[in-house]
Parts: sequence; structure tokens; C-alpha cells
Amino acid sequence: MIRFDDVSVTYPTGTKGLDGVSLEIPDGQFVVVVGLSGAGKSTLIRAINGIVRTSAGSLEVDGFRVDGASPRRLRQLRSRVGMIFQSFNLVPRSTVLNNVLTGRLHTTPWWRALLGWWRKADTELAFQALERVGIVEKAYNRASALSGGQQQRVAIARALAQEPSVILADEPVASLDPPTANMVMRDLQRINRELGITVIVNLHFLDLATRYADRIIGMRAGAVVFDGSASEADDAVFEQIYGRSLSAEDVLPGSPAAQIDLPDGA
Repeated sequence: MIRFDDVSVTYPTGTKGLDGVSLEIPDGQFVVVVGLSGAGKSTLIRAINGIVRTSAGSLEVDGFRVDGASPRRLRQLRSRVGMIFQSFNLVPRSTVLNNVLTGRLHTTPWWRALLGWWRKADTELAFQALERVGIVEKAYNRASALSGGQQQRVAIARALAQEPSVILADEPVASLDPPTANMVMRDLQRINRELGITVIVNLHFLDLATRYADRIIGMRAGAVVFDGSASEADDAVFEQIYGRSLSAEDVLPGSPAAQIDLPDGA
């Protein structure tokens, strides 16, 4: 269970990242957060693992109080919360396998990691994670030799290697072509359904949100303006979230939704 209770985030500039957000996300749910740039999507996700510190309210993850937590306690939390970034955040010169094994650092003595003396059980876990995202044959390739979609799947495998209870994905398909974006979303959906891991994804493309999410949270100016199922998220809801009608920029290029009749000038 992830519980936000009247949570606010105010940045040093005075900008409100979150404005009195209250919501609960039960275990095992696939949630997609949508909204314009600056709406608070990334702030919401990054508050869950303490990358962004809250300014007010209370935030709990599996009974762990995130707000006010010490650096040591936050490290403990982050060992249970996998994070996937838009830019992949891999070590380009290292092998795919070694990149995935960094997901085991929280259980590995520093000297083992430094020397590359990974436990057999950790290596087996890394291979299983790569197999789950369909890229195990690339285990000994350098990460820099992979395509963007393959690198993102390595990042998903790295998060899986942590054996997390929650996976956060911050705009994971923003730099990918449509077929690869769907592939990455299917990987995340399969992980959610087969392993029961709570998955929370920030997306801009609304058709992907309605296709894969169990639940859509719409944000605007740091506040939650919609919270419901994908089937409830119609054009009127999206206009409420975005403050305008649906446009071609809001759907994945080349998808069936991109062929919709848009308003004049969209």
C-alpha cells in the first residue's frame, strides 16, 4: 500500500510540485499518471522513493514513513523500490549483465561489487530478470551497443533484480519509437500481472495509458484532477486533465488513436 495524505512539495523556487495530494495505491496495481509537462507527474513518482522530499503531509510505502526519513532509512526503502528512468541510466561501457547486477548492490558487500565477485545466486537472479524481458542473449554485450529499446529493457531487468515490491517508471518510453514503446509497456504489464509487483508509470501518450493501465491518475498544477479506471478516461476527462481538447501530440505516432478526428487547428 502506498498512501499519500495531504502531501505537498514546494521547490526552492516556490513552485508547487504537489499541492495537497491524497490517494492510496493498493498492492499489485498498474497505475499510469498522466498530465502536461510540469503537472507534477515526476514529482509524484519521485516522492515515493524519497528522491524528492515532501514539504507537508504524510507519505507511507508498505508502512514505511517516507516523509522525514533519515538517509539510512531512505536507502532501505529504495532497495525495495525499483526505478526506471527515461534516459536508462546504464553504465555504457559495462556489460548488460553487470548493469543488471547493480540491482543487487543493496545486498552485496562493497568489496564484492568492486571486484566483480558476485554471488552465484545474484548472477542467477540477474539472468532470470534478463530472460523475463526477452534480452538474455545480450548478457555479455556492452550496454552502449544496444538500441534504445533494448537499453530500457536492461533497465527494467536491473529494477527486477532488486526483487522490489514497487517499480516506478518515469517517462520510460518518451525516447522510443511506437513499436518499442508498446514492447516496453507490455513488459511492465506482464511483470505486474505475473509477479504482483505494483507498477506506477508516468506517460504523456494517452492511448498507451488507456491501453495498459488498471488505473489512471490525472494531474494538473500539482493536484490530482482525475482518478479512475482506463475505461472511464474519455475525451472529456482528458480535456479536464490537459485543459484543452485532445491533440495529435497526446497519442503515440502511428497508433490507431493518432488517426482520430481532431479539432480544427489541433
